[in-house]
Amino acid sequence: MNYTLRISAGLAAVSFLWSFIFLPLPTYAAGLQCEYLFLIQTQFLKDHLNYKHLKTLPPDVYEILETRTIEQYVKSLDRSKLYLLEADVVQVKTKLRGILAKVKDYKCDTLYEIDTLLGKRIKERADFTAKYLASGFKFEPKTEIILDPEKRSFAKDTKELDEYHKKYLQFQISTYLQTDMALTEAKGNVIRRYQRGLKKYESKLEASIQERHDEIFDLFLNSFAKSLDPHSNYLSQDTLEDFSIQMSLSLEGIGATLSFQDGFTVIEQLIPGGAAGKSGKLQPKDKIIAVGQGESGTLENVVEVELRDVVKKIRGAKNTKVRLSVLRKTASEQSKFEVILVRDKISLEDDAASITYVDREIGGVKRKVALVNLPSFYSGSGDDSRFSQVRSCAKDMKKLLKEARQNNVDAILLDLSTNGGGSLDDAVSIGGLFFKKGGVVKEIGPEGEKIRADDDAEVDWSGPLVVLTSRISASASEIVAGTLQDYDRAIIVGGDHTFGKGTIQSVRRLPSKLGATKVTVGMFFIPGGTTTQHKGVDADIVFPGVFSTDDVGEKTLDYSLAPKTTQPFISPDAFVTNGAGKWDKVKPEVLKEIREVSLKRISQDSEFKKVVEEIKKAKDQEKNKTTKLSELMKEKTDIEKKEKEEKKSIRYGSKEEKMAEYMKRSDIKESLNIAFDFVQLQKGAPIMLGEVKVKPDRKSMAPESKDKGEVSDVTR
Repeated sequence: MNYTLRISAGLAAVSFLWSFIFLPLPTYAAGLQCEYLFLIQTQFLKDHLNYKHLKTLPPDVYEILETRTIEQYVKSLDRSKLYLLEADVVQVKTKLRGILAKVKDYKCDTLYEIDTLLGKRIKERADFTAKYLASGFKFEPKTEIILDPEKRSFAKDTKELDEYHKKYLQFQISTYLQTDMALTEAKGNVIRRYQRGLKKYESKLEASIQERHDEIFDLFLNSFAKSLDPHSNYLSQDTLEDFSIQMSLSLEGIGATLSFQDGFTVIEQLIPGGAAGKSGKLQPKDKIIAVGQGESGTLENVVEVELRDVVKKIRGAKNTKVRLSVLRKTASEQSKFEVILVRDKISLEDDAASITYVDREIGGVKRKVALVNLPSFYSGSGDDSRFSQVRSCAKDMKKLLKEARQNNVDAILLDLSTNGGGSLDDAVSIGGLFFKKGGVVKEIGPEGEKIRADDDAEVDWSGPLVVLTSRISASASEIVAGTLQDYDRAIIVGGDHTFGKGTIQSVRRLPSKLGATKVTVGMFFIPGGTTTQHKGVDADIVFPGVFSTDDVGEKTLDYSLAPKTTQPFISPDAFVTNGAGKWDKVKPEVLKEIREVSLKRISQDSEFKKVVEEIKKAKDQEKNKTTKLSELMKEKTDIEKKEKEEKKSIRYGSKEEKMAEYMKRSDIKESLNIAFDFVQLQKGAPIMLGEVKVKPDRKSMAPESKDKGEVSDVTR
C-alpha cells in the first residue's frame, strides 16, 4: 500500500462548508466507550437537517437508517470484497440487525464479534498470498480481472475467492513490474503488504483494549453518520487534528510531506522554510527508520509502523527537538545517518491563494491578466490556541486583488478548478469582493432561512472576471461561482458543471478529546434561488475535462439529499452603474461571441483532443467489466513516461518549476485566452484567433442602463 500524508497539511480536503461549534456534553473518560455511542448518535440527529432524535424517529425512518448503517458498515469492512465471503456478509448483516437499539442499551458485543471474523479472514488471505507466491508463481499479463468492486459480488465460497485473489495478486505484481522491479522483489513486497495488514490487526489486539475500541467504534459511528447523508461523519481526534491544520494552513512540525511505501516512511517533499529543508541534510526519497524525542531520547524503530503513528512521533511543539534515523539509497551505495531537527511553525504557502501575471501584446496593445489560484477556502479555527494568527483566504484574496489593481491589470482569472470547498464565511466574503453589497448565499435548515450577505461596500475588483471550475470544484467554490454567475458578474469556464454539493456541515468538538461530529445542518441556495445540489454550476463555456464523467458528482454518492428551490434573493445594492466601483454585467452578446471563438480554439487544440479521446476510452472501458493486465500495464507505462518529468517537477521542483507546469495546463491556457478576449471586447477591440481578427459586435459595447429595474434580469 502506497499513500501520502503531509505532516504539514494532514489529510486531503473533503469538500464541505464548515463552522466550529463546541458540544456541551458532560466530561467523558478518554477514548471511545460503548456507552458514549448513543449520546454521539443523538447529537448527530439533533443537529442534522432532516432528523431530531432516535427515540422520536418514525418506525419507517428508523428502519431506513438502520439498514443504511448496516450497508455502510459492511462496505467499510471490506471495500475491495477481497476478504469476506457471501455467507460472512449475510452473517454480519444478521448480527447487526437491531444494532441501533443494542447500542442504546450499551451492548457492543456484536461489533467485537464482527471484528474477530474480519481478523480471521485477514489471516487467511495473508496465508494464501504467501503460499501462492512462494513457489512456482508465473506472471500472466493476459490475466483479465474485474477491479471495480461495484461490478462484482462477494465470493460465494473460499474456492471462488481464491480464484479471484490469484488474479488480484497478478494485478498487484504488475504494478511493481511496471517500475522495472524484478519479479522476486515484487513477490516479496506483495507478501509483506498482506503481512503488514495482519500485523496491524494483531497489534491492535495486543496493544490495548482501548485501541481496539477506538477503531471499532470509529467504524460504527462513521457508518451511522453516512446513513444520514454522504457528508456527515465522525472525526477521530487524529482526523480532527489534521482538519484543523489544513484549514489554518499552519502547523508546528518539521515541514515535510511523507508517504508510506512498502513498510518505510519516505520523505516525498521538503516544505520551503521548514526545519527539514533548512537543515540541508534531508532529501526526497530518504527513508525514516527511527524517531527519537530530544537530542538523547531513545530511537524508536518505525519500519513497518503505520504512517499516521510515525507522524504523531514527528509532530510536536515549536522549538522542541526531534531526532531521526535516516536511510538513504543511491545508485552506488546505501548509507544510514541521524539528524536532529528543531520543530518550528510552518506556513503552507503551496496551499494558499497566489497570484501570477500574464502579459500579452494584442493588435499592438499590451494587455495584462492576473491569474489568481485559490486551492481551498481555508480559515484558522479561532478556538485552537496554536492558531493565534488566524489566517483567512478571504483576507489573502483581498490583498491579492489590491496588488492586482496596483499592477494595472486588465482582467482577473480566478482558478477554483481544484478547490473542494471549506469555510462558509470566507466564501461569502470572497463572493462579495467583486460587487458592492448583497446576498451571496441562503441557508435553509431546521431553524428556518438565513441569508448571508456581503456588507462591505467596497468593490475590490470591478473589471472583467473569469472563473475556472471543474467537476471537482465543490461546495464553497460553487457558492462563489454560482453567485457571480447569478449576478452576471463573471464568465464561468471549465468542466461542464461543478460537483453539485449544496449542503452545509457543522463541526462540533466532543469533550475529553473524543474528536468531533461533522453534521449536515442545512442546504444552501445561490442568489437566483436554485441550489447547487446535484446539478452544480453550469459553465458558460465548456472545456473537455477528464473529470466530466458520470461517476464524478454529488448525485452519485450514497444517500445524497434531494435538491430543492427557494425564492431568488438577488440584491439591487450589488450593482454599481457609475462612479467608483462601477462594474458591467456580462452581456449575452459578449458571452456568445467569446464562446464561439473559444470553441474554435478548443477544437484545434491537440491537448483538448487528447482529453476527448481519454473520455471516450474511459466510457468504452466502463462498458466492459474486465480489464486485461497487459493493456493496463501498457496504458500506465505510457502515462508514466509522459508524466515522469512533470511529476518530478511538481513534487520536488522549485516554486518556478511548479508554476511552469501549472501554466502548461490546457484549461489554464484557454481560460487566459478567454480573459484576454473579454478585455478586448470590453474595450471595443477585436478578438484575435491566431492571426485572424474577429470583429466584435459593437452593440455589446453599449453602456449599461442606469434603470435599476434591470438588475433582476440575470438570465444567460
